[in-house]
Amino acid sequence: MHAKDIMTTPAYTVHAEAPVSEAVALLERRSITAAPVVDEHDLLVGIVREVDLLRNQARAGAAADPSGQRVREVMSGLPVTAWPEADVADLADAMVRREAHTVPVVVEEHVVGVVSRCDVLRTLLPTDDAAQREAQHRLDVYADGRRRWPVTVHDATAAVDGEFDDQAEREAVVALVRTTPGVTTVQVRRPRA
Repeated sequence: MHAKDIMTTPAYTVHAEAPVSEAVALLERRSITAAPVVDEHDLLVGIVREVDLLRNQARAGAAADPSGQRVREVMSGLPVTAWPEADVADLADAMVRREAHTVPVVVEEHVVGVVSRCDVLRTLLPTDDAAQREAQHRLDVYADGRRRWPVTVHDATAAVDGEFDDQAEREAVVALVRTTPGVTTVQVRRPRA
């Protein structure tokens, strides 16, 4: 499984020159704990976390007015990042080693999604929907991007529809689906006429 399979997209970002109040409102409104910070070219320049905002408020004191502050003044520097094809196990390892709760997924320094610790934890207990998405992705990649074998997953049983060129292709498809996290049984059905 890859970062692109579990990331939240689009990512909610905040501009470095935005007022701190905008970052607070974003985190509160979206019920998230951190947001990537981007510059005027939408390139990643940092991350603003709840702890950054709380630390800033504690330093300034209860009577301080943060309305004049900009996000760049309170954000943390460049965070741990991932690319869309990053393996989730490697991403989890980086999150633990670097104590990162939120990891922006980037392509050429542009934020394309965000992975949280909760997103990674969900992969440990795959749902039928997650298993179906992963199985379908595997089959579509195997078929060079075409949807040759639609797959559904219900109660950890995967049902694959479609025709096969030969027995070797059938066995490869079954193996790809059987090894998908969250799948325990594979059934191959003929397509409806």
